[in-house]
Amino acid sequence: MAKRRPGPHAEPQSPPKGQRWWRVMCLTGVDYFSTLGYQPGIAALAAGLLSPIATLVLVAVTLAAALPVYRRVAKESPHGEGSIAMLERLLTFWKGKLFVLTLLGFAATDFLITITLSAADASTHLVENPHFTGALHGHEVAITLGLVALLGAVFLKGFMEAIGVAVVLVGIYLALNAVVVVVGLWHVATASHVVTDWSQALTAEHGNPLVMVGLALVVFPKLALGLSGFETGVAVMPHVDGGPGDTEERPTGRIRDTRKLLTTAAVIMSVFLICTSFITTLLIPQDEFKAGGQANGRALAYLAHHYLGSVFGSVYDAATIGILWFAGASAMAGLLNLMPRYLPRYGMAPHWARAVRPMVLVFTLIAFLVTWLFNADVDAQGGAYATGVLVLMTSAAVAVTLAARRAGQRGWTIAFGVISVVFLYTTAVNVVERPDGVKIGACFIAGIIAVSLLSRLARAFELRVTDMDLDDLAQRFVRDTATRRIRFIANEPDRRDVAEYRDKTHQIRADNDIPPEEDLIFVEVTVRDPSDFETAVRIHGEVLHGRYRVLTLDGSSVPNSLAALLLHVRDETGFRPHIYFEWTEGSPFAQFLRFFLFGQGEVAPVTREVLREAEPDRARRPHVHVG
Repeated sequence: MAKRRPGPHAEPQSPPKGQRWWRVMCLTGVDYFSTLGYQPGIAALAAGLLSPIATLVLVAVTLAAALPVYRRVAKESPHGEGSIAMLERLLTFWKGKLFVLTLLGFAATDFLITITLSAADASTHLVENPHFTGALHGHEVAITLGLVALLGAVFLKGFMEAIGVAVVLVGIYLALNAVVVVVGLWHVATASHVVTDWSQALTAEHGNPLVMVGLALVVFPKLALGLSGFETGVAVMPHVDGGPGDTEERPTGRIRDTRKLLTTAAVIMSVFLICTSFITTLLIPQDEFKAGGQANGRALAYLAHHYLGSVFGSVYDAATIGILWFAGASAMAGLLNLMPRYLPRYGMAPHWARAVRPMVLVFTLIAFLVTWLFNADVDAQGGAYATGVLVLMTSAAVAVTLAARRAGQRGWTIAFGVISVVFLYTTAVNVVERPDGVKIGACFIAGIIAVSLLSRLARAFELRVTDMDLDDLAQRFVRDTATRRIRFIANEPDRRDVAEYRDKTHQIRADNDIPPEEDLIFVEVTVRDPSDFETAVRIHGEVLHGRYRVLTLDGSSVPNSLAALLLHVRDETGFRPHIYFEWTEGSPFAQFLRFFLFGQGEVAPVTREVLREAEPDRARRPHVHVG
């Protein structure tokens, strides 16, 4: 006999219809590919003439490290939770929950800064366009806020509309970039002195090729923004329509197509990164990359205007503005998929957190605040963005290393272990050089934990049992007692010997004037993981010492498990059961903390309060007796 109570804690519904993998790739691509708008300029500022070599290092890390890691994440966590779910399975109790909340804080940092930084860079491209410089200069914050609001409006309209817009923007943007790259390579090829001048300047500045490679490895962490698309790639996995044979337990087609998505996006981006860093370094004077220069934050746009004219340059600007504006779409999709899968399940978010539109409004308002605090400055937000990206990629590398070790795959364990070390180094260097990223991430983490704990405190007395499953003997006990008055004794098991049950029976009968002929059934709850907010309860019936009937329950909270049992028995039999408690000794406040943190404490009044909230009608509420 099983009774489901879906309530507000049921798993979030999957999207009504999946999309082809290449369409979902465009949704992640608006984040990943849009970094071409500023990545070549960042590389030039960080590495100077070494930019192409440093970019080759970035591409090597992309294809040889990040891609294998996230292909494994797609296999191990195919429901959109990413590496966080993999690590969650390794930790239990409150340390596991706090660890997950910390990672969610960095995920929120990554995704929200993606929204605000990309919108800010879009406003920069608009303001720096030769046709609008005079009219729009100084209005960057207002323009950025408008772009963020417009992004939120698209998601309020519907998710499928967001994917459709992403496909169009990515197609146009990649085509225009291909034109700029081809023209740039043609100019490099026809002006042979350009390559010669660059190689001579590079040799004069750095000399030994090994020194060049070493310096490229040192500046690599500053180029980490070019790795931004992988986390969103696995976050939007539920939107990939794998195949007709897929099930929620075995989404084989979804995993296969997500791997195609990740590989295709990584290869496309790698080709563009190499080509764009090469042509921008060779064709743009180094001074133009600096603050105030015409190529600052818009190196490819500079080449588009310089070599293809004002009309094409303006079209390129418009496409760049569009994809940078919409880069927040993949981040918003990641947030909408990730947060509702964890916070409500932990009891650490209000009921409305599962609904899409309220969450869109909340994230949009937070993006407004971040934009205002950073004054729509792209450089100021870069450290936080890189920190969020690198922390999540490091957690993914560690997660797949542990997964390979559990699977007994020695080769993969070593390979993923080496990748983990690379990402740990990159994250550490980024944190040392740009500590503001950790500070911003810490603010998100503190905010999530504070709101989460307050929400869990406010929902402490909710009925949070999702399933009641009784074995055959437990069902027989319930059917038998339904013919008489149903009386349960709440018992905290100790030695479980004859004396314990005999003494408890005598005490309850004496305290509550229960006649000897009335039957009593003991109920004992074992708390497995008190940090779980919701849980399924399994009920096992047994007869101890030849005469005492006992129902044993496993749950995350004693009062909640007892209340769920009483309501279940009432619904199955049509009669209101009675349950008998002893008062707990000690401070009520201390006992409440025990209940909040460990699922025990002052059981009797809390059980009654859970019943009162779950069943407002007093005439249908089970009876609670305390002696």
